[in-house]
Amino acid sequence: MTSESSDFTVILVVTTLGFISLTKTILGFLKWVRLTFFRQPKNLKDYGSWAIVTGCTDGIGKALAFQLASKGLNLILVGRNPSKLKTTSDDISERFGAKVETRNVVIDLAESSGAEIAEKIGNAIQGLDIGILVNNAGLSYPGARFFHEVDSELTDGILKVNIEAATWITKAVIPVMLKKKKGAIVNVGSGSSGGICSFPLYTVYAATKAYLAMLSRSINLEYKENGIDIQCQIPLFVATKMSRLKRASLFIPSAEKYSKAMLRSIGYEHLSVPYWPHSLQWSILSALPDSFKDQCIFDYFLGMRKRMMLKDSQRIQTNAKQTS
Repeated sequence: MTSESSDFTVILVVTTLGFISLTKTILGFLKWVRLTFFRQPKNLKDYGSWAIVTGCTDGIGKALAFQLASKGLNLILVGRNPSKLKTTSDDISERFGAKVETRNVVIDLAESSGAEIAEKIGNAIQGLDIGILVNNAGLSYPGARFFHEVDSELTDGILKVNIEAATWITKAVIPVMLKKKKGAIVNVGSGSSGGICSFPLYTVYAATKAYLAMLSRSINLEYKENGIDIQCQIPLFVATKMSRLKRASLFIPSAEKYSKAMLRSIGYEHLSVPYWPHSLQWSILSALPDSFKDQCIFDYFLGMRKRMMLKDSQRIQTNAKQTS
């Protein structure tokens, strides 16, 4: 083979590989556009006439409860604060009237055993056409901190609410859905659920959310043929009390805006980033080297921790001056 023909072969191979890579990227982008903006959401009432929402008195959970009610679904609202639950159910009744029925289940997921949770949910849903379950209740740190700084009570609460409660509530609901061979379960994860980066200084919280992703992926395969769609939905930053972000923007939506995107995704992929600007961020993060992402995130959370400690120090000094 001559030198010229060899060079031509190399150029041809490189060009072909480049074309294939570019075509794959373009097709992937077009698929994302179709699924994000043109795919029709499922008729959620086809799953059943009742939906269960945990952690529904604030933030994403409360906004989602209103969105489900707007689709004509009756609601079982699960929370630990009876007065907040009543306020939420009263607000829903005021907006939607007799079209939507609500029932409140008062239970402290951080203090109850798995058997107690399953029994209480089982009793609440008896005889009802349960179509959708949203495991939204979640507990996190009050601020960025190292693993050894998270006290035992908070650690136990995070494990109970984020892992045990979601698991036992799901176990209570699936038999009802199996009997009628349809249903949808949504486990609300976090940016840590997809495993594209680490979450230092929020380690326990992040690990529990990663559990929800694996739970969703695995049981979705177990029950897909029985008409039950199970997924983990991934929010990045949303303007809620838990995130401590007050100002909404394109990439930090309000709970109301985010919950609308959630509805469009129910019943589809087992791992979903439903809000499209978050999906763009997710794609970019996925393409970055792990070492770079890990260091950037660690530095970001270290900055949050320093600001938190400074505020705590200033508050202690202020209180000391007031009492002296």
